[in-house]
Amino acid sequence: MSFVEAASDGVKLFVKVIPNASKNELSGVVEDRIKIRVQAPPESGKANKAVCLLLATMLGLNRNAVDISCGCLSVKKTITLSGISLHNVKVKLGM
Repeated sequence: MSFVEAASDGVKLFVKVIPNASKNELSGVVEDRIKIRVQAPPESGKANKAVCLLLATMLGLNRNAVDISCGCLSVKKTITLSGISLHNVKVKLGM
């Protein structure tokens, strides 16, 4: 399985989130998922919001174009990106 793929409702990104990190960043690939480190703690949706904001900023999207479609309570998440092509996601994330 690839960590990014086209879908009927946009682009799906498969990520593993590491909360309570020293900084917000993409930090490679682990277990066929993009590893995203965020400073926010995993409580009250803070880490989820930080992941969405980081991806929206990196991809030049509105915050509401980034949605966690699966895994809201897990470190392994599926994120749906709207309004961007698979090619542009790969280019902007350096894949």
